[in-house]
Parts: sequence; C-alpha cells; structure tokens
Amino acid sequence: MDQSPYGMSVTLPVAFDTAVAETTTALKAEGFGVLTSIDVQHTLKTKLNRDFRKYVILGACNPVLADRALHAELEIGLLLPCNVIVYEAASSQSVVAAMAPLVALGIVGANPELQDVAREADQRLRRALAALESAVSKPQG
Repeated sequence: MDQSPYGMSVTLPVAFDTAVAETTTALKAEGFGVLTSIDVQHTLKTKLNRDFRKYVILGACNPVLADRALHAELEIGLLLPCNVIVYEAASSQSVVAAMAPLVALGIVGANPELQDVAREADQRLRRALAALESAVSKPQG
C-alpha cells in the first residue's frame, strides 16, 4: 500500500470496471456503502469536451461512523463521505485510493470523539484496500 500526505492507494492488475466492482465489494465488507459515484471521464467530456482516462470518485459512507462523527461535530458533514477513487492506469491496471480520515478530520482540531471516529474509519479503509490488493493478486481458479 502506498501513502501520500492525504491518502493511501493500491495498484491492481485488473481492468477499470473490475477494480470498481471489487472496490465496492471491499468497502461493503468494512461497513461502507457507496452513496455517490461521479464518473469524471464522462463529466469532463460532457462539460468541457475534454478527454480523460477512466476515473470515478466513490462517496463511501459507514453509517455508524458518520452518526458518531456528526454527534461529535455537527459541521463534520462538510468532510463526509469518505472519498475513494478508482482510475485506469493502463489497459489492465487500475489504482484505488482512499482519503486519509485522520488527515482530513485533523483540520477540525482536538476533538477526542472525532479523532476516535477518524482512527476507526482509517483502519477500515486500510483493511478494505489491503483486502482488495490481496484478493486480486491471487490466481483465479
């Protein structure tokens, strides 16, 4: 798993559509539902007549964590849901990346309840990415 200042990612040896489906399944296993799906390629083509790679932004939400976060900090909805992106890196290679909840929620300040939610969301997203990476690297049989 790779890290950036604001997220974590895995590169998968699968086509884009497979990566999107597998990502949705891995998120579900960690209690996240996908509330929104933004097709960036389609949007840029439609709105700007610009070509872009296959790229989707998934708005992932774990209702229990969202409820806890909203009760800890009412305006935290500005940072929800957790964004997960999937994009095509090559014809049979995709990247899946998730926001880093600890970093995103860290801008709110020292709210211990919110930090607990962020830690749990971070762990769940990391497990989802690790499971995804593990599942698609196994030989199909």
